[in-house]
Amino acid sequence: MAETKKMILDDNVAVPVHVGVIMDGNGRWAKKRGLPRKLGHREGAKNFRTITRHAKAVGVQYITFYAFSTENWKRPKDEVDAIMELFEKYLDEVRDFVEENIRIRFIGDRSALSENLQRKMASVEEDSKDFTAMTLVLAINYGGRDEICHAVKAIARKVKEGALDPEDITQDMIEANLYTEEIPPLDLVIRPSGEQRLSNFMIWQAAYAEFYYTNILWPDFKNEDFDRAVLAYSERNRRFGGV
Repeated sequence: MAETKKMILDDNVAVPVHVGVIMDGNGRWAKKRGLPRKLGHREGAKNFRTITRHAKAVGVQYITFYAFSTENWKRPKDEVDAIMELFEKYLDEVRDFVEENIRIRFIGDRSALSENLQRKMASVEEDSKDFTAMTLVLAINYGGRDEICHAVKAIARKVKEGALDPEDITQDMIEANLYTEEIPPLDLVIRPSGEQRLSNFMIWQAAYAEFYYTNILWPDFKNEDFDRAVLAYSERNRRFGGV
C-alpha cells in the first residue's frame, strides 16, 4: 500500500476531505464469472474494508460508502436477504475499525431494518463516537430525496408548532436536519462500473462535488485506482460558481 501511494500520490496532491463511493458492479462482477449475484456483494464488502484503510492512509478525513439504497428493495428477495445477512456479518467485523481510531456513522432510514441490525449499528456508533483518525459513513437504506424529505418534515413540524417562521428557514437549517448534520459536504464522488449517474446518492451534499467514473467493477477496484481518483480530483479547478 505504501509503495502504491509513493508511485501515484505525493505531498503536493490535494487530498479531498470527504469522498463518497458508489459501490457499483458487484452483481455484474459475479455474472461475468458465472457466480450468484450475492457472491459479488460478498466480494464488494471485502473490498470496502481495504479501500477504507487506504483512504485513511492517504489522508481522507471522511469517506461515505453507498451500501444499500431505498430503491434496492426492488431487487429479488433472495438478493436483498443475502445483502442484509452480509450487513449483519460485516457489522461485527467493522468493529476492527474501532481499534484503528475510526469513527463509524450510519445514514439512512433505519426503521425498515431488523431490530438486531439497528442495535448493532447504534452500538458501534456509540463505541466509536469520540474517535478522530477518520470518519467512516455507511449509507444503508439511504436515498438523497428521502433524506431531504425527512429534513423538510422536521422543519415543517417546527413551523406547525409555531416555533419557526417559514421566512427564517435557511440552507444551514436544512443541512442541520439532514442525516449528515455534522459531516462536511462531498468533495469527490467515485463511481466504478461504467455508470455515470448519481443514483439518488447524497444529492444535497454533492452539489459541488467532483465526479470520477471508471469502468472497473467495484470488487476489482484497487488502492491504486483510488489514488488515481484522488490525483484526478487534485487536478480539477474547483470554482464553486466563481471565476
